[in-house]
Amino acid sequence: MAAEQMAENAKAPDGPAPPPRPLDSVDQAILRMLQVDGRASIRSIAERVHVSRANAYARINRLVEDGVIRGFGARVDHERAGQGTSAYITLKIVQNTWRTVREKLRQLPGASHIALVGGDFDVLLLVHTPDNRALRELVLTRLQAIPEVLSTRTLLVFEEEDLEPQG
Repeated sequence: MAAEQMAENAKAPDGPAPPPRPLDSVDQAILRMLQVDGRASIRSIAERVHVSRANAYARINRLVEDGVIRGFGARVDHERAGQGTSAYITLKIVQNTWRTVREKLRQLPGASHIALVGGDFDVLLLVHTPDNRALRELVLTRLQAIPEVLSTRTLLVFEEEDLEPQG
């Protein structure tokens, strides 16, 4: 079974997440390989870390089940995908409304990262939109319409680069 299928077949935990398990050097090497190439075959991973295919499969499956690997995906060039405007938006929210706000932010088109942070603001949101007009619409009509959002500040991204995992 491909690593992608394992992640798709992993069931959401019914209870609290298991405590973190220490990762040995083989697990860490597998993680680095999958971060560089999420489509790497079990066979190629097994060969590179010098374990059997069954052992590599079991290790990847355990990493998925333990929640260390949350899924497999593609790194997208947002500009080439028609989302040429990116911005970080800081939000101040009503105290104790993080979960409610997070659920509403998840519904926003173009939202790609949401973080509860400490400091001068409460939430940091990364969005990708087709253009500045769409960004303006998102901020002024969608974000500021959320009752729990007290204020926003938009930081326009001029240039960005995803850091490639070291493999």
